[in-house]
This record gives sequence, structure tokens and C-alpha cells, in this order.
Amino acid sequence: MISYNPKEWFSIIFQFHRSDTLRTLMPAILGLAVLSGVICFVEIELIDLAYTSTMAMHSLVGFVISMLLVFRTNTAYERWWEGRRQWGALVNVSRNLAMRLAVTIPADDIAARYYFRILITNYAFALKEHLRNGAQRSEMEGHAHFDLDAVLAQAHVPNAIAQRIYAALLRLRADGRISEQQLISFDTLHKEFTDITGACERIRKTPIPYSYSSFIKKFIFLYVLSLPFGIISDFGYVTIPVTIFVFYILASLELIAEEIEDPFGSDTNDLPTDQIARSIQASVREILV
Repeated sequence: MISYNPKEWFSIIFQFHRSDTLRTLMPAILGLAVLSGVICFVEIELIDLAYTSTMAMHSLVGFVISMLLVFRTNTAYERWWEGRRQWGALVNVSRNLAMRLAVTIPADDIAARYYFRILITNYAFALKEHLRNGAQRSEMEGHAHFDLDAVLAQAHVPNAIAQRIYAALLRLRADGRISEQQLISFDTLHKEFTDITGACERIRKTPIPYSYSSFIKKFIFLYVLSLPFGIISDFGYVTIPVTIFVFYILASLELIAEEIEDPFGSDTNDLPTDQIARSIQASVREILV
């Protein structure tokens, strides 16, 4: 995710990054410019502008497309924001669990505190990569009671770590170091890890219905292709930049919605899950010293 100051207008306007929609759409824009130029030349120079303006019809259709794109963009942003809320909840539950363990486990029991510390931080890194279909060994820590290779070999790494967190909590109860009431409190926090993972997986694995996405793309494509025929009698050769501009706006909104509807990847506009995971690691290390 790009960190920027939203108040710096000119730096944002004149800055282009690798995921900018203009770069992505440039081949289609060039092709559309050529097609619009051919249509203008044929109608103006050869047919002598025999067509009647259909600006009113295209204005109406354009309004319909804009409403569809507003709904599309809002739906995608809701998924992005829901993902951010879930990762904010992961930060909170990680810190809460670490703080309760910090006051429960004696300060001189360094081994137990360290074990829970790497379990909690490993969970954040494992979830981050689980949502990207992988896991990075270099980001995770091992332990005498935590076989990192065995955990990474599991199909669902976050679940494997959550299981070990609960097993460690049960050992504290079996040793008499926490009461039954405290175990119930820890159990509530532990459950939130799985709930957060499930919510993120729901966002990741449930894309916008294919028929809806396909319809919008076809609608935009047909609208832009027919636009030169409808406005050429009013704009002449200016039809070329007008058509390109309209296509750029409509297609860019669709591209942005496609990118943010899956917010857990490594694209420019995705959530900063790497940064959030490192923040969890720093907080838990500070608490469980």
C-alpha cells in the first residue's frame, strides 16, 4: 500500500506508479484512438456526416453505467474496509492476549513468555501469507516446542498455530498456573483469532459474482464503441479525445474496483498487512519481554 499525504494535490496528480490505471489501459486507449480516428475520417471525409446526433441517448446510457459503477466501487470498497477492520481486530486481540499472559506468567519464566510471544507473532505473519497462498519461513520464529517445518507443512498454517496456542493455554491450566475462570477468558480471546481468519477468508474467496462483473465490462465496451457514432456530428474530430477520456474514466473505475475487492495481496492499493504484522510483532515483543 502506498503511504501518501492526501493534501498534496500536485504531487499526486503528476505521479504515476506501476499500478496506475493509465499505464494499464494504454494499449486499449491507443487502439480506441485509432478506431475513433478511422470512424471520424470515414464519416467526415467520405460519408460527409450523414448521421444524426444521438447525444441524448448516450447521455442516458452513460448515466446508467455511472450508477452501476458507483455500486461496483462501493461494494469493492466495503470489502477493502472490512478487511482492514479484521486486521485491526487482529492487532487488538494479539495485544490483549499478550497483556493478559504478561501479568499471568511470572517475569522470571522467560521460556513460557518467549513461547507465547513467538506463537502470537507467528500467527499474524502466517495469516498474512495464508491470504496470499503461501508462507514465508524467514518471517517466522521457531522454538523447542514449536516445530516450524511441521507447522509450515500444514495446509492451513494459521489453524496449526492457533491449535498450539490453545494447547499451551491448557498446559498452563493443567500446571495450576491459571484458574478455570482465567482459562475461559483466554478461550474467548483465542476464539477471536479463528473468527478473524474466517472473515478474511470469506472476503478472499468470495469474489463479485461473475455475471455482474462480466455485464459491466461488456456494457462499458459496447458503450464506448458506439460513442463515436453518436457524438461525431456535434464534435467532429474532437470525438477522438472525448471517446478516449470517457473510456479512461469508466474503465479506470472498474479496474480500481477489481484491485481493491481482494485487499490482501501485494498490489499498491492493497492493505498494508506486512506493516500490520510487523506492528503486532513489535507490540507483543514489548509486552512479553
